[in-house]
Amino acid sequence: MWFIAGLLLGIVVLATILGFHVGPHSHAIAGAAGVIAAVWLIVMAATGQSSSLLWALFTADLLVSAGVGILAWRALTSHNVDSPLALAGAHHGRGLEGAQGVVVSELGPEGVVRVRGEQWTAVAAEGKVPAGEKVRVLSVDGMRLEVIREQVFAEDAASPADPSTLFSLEVPAGSDETSNQEARP
Repeated sequence: MWFIAGLLLGIVVLATILGFHVGPHSHAIAGAAGVIAAVWLIVMAATGQSSSLLWALFTADLLVSAGVGILAWRALTSHNVDSPLALAGAHHGRGLEGAQGVVVSELGPEGVVRVRGEQWTAVAAEGKVPAGEKVRVLSVDGMRLEVIREQVFAEDAASPADPSTLFSLEVPAGSDETSNQEARP
């Protein structure tokens, strides 16, 4: 009986840890496995195998299962904007458009980025982006971000309105070169 309890609790722990890397579905599995483990521990207590270790495991299982169950529920229902939880938190991707981030694992075109201290699954709009590059969030689709390399974003934003001025040989007024030319005799 203890072997089965250990196996169930091990599944809870592994699915909980895996959920931080894979996503909320793993947390839902951890929560369900935690409920099954709690029922099994109660059955063990009812059959006379009650000990302080059993009750400590039962308490820890309830706390972990409730926590990951809430995490899974919040993440899986966050796309519902009318939900009070979606309205209360900024973790649901709302307001991330235009935010700057850093590539954690190479986007080829899919990978992981860190935006505002949180890691997100992301897809690069222009193909591969190496780890360490700065990116800008273009859009949010559920728990996935579409990003563009910061250099590309900056070039698009800084492009001149008139393309003919791009290859002009004239020095713009007010630049350092014009002031140096005026100072010469």
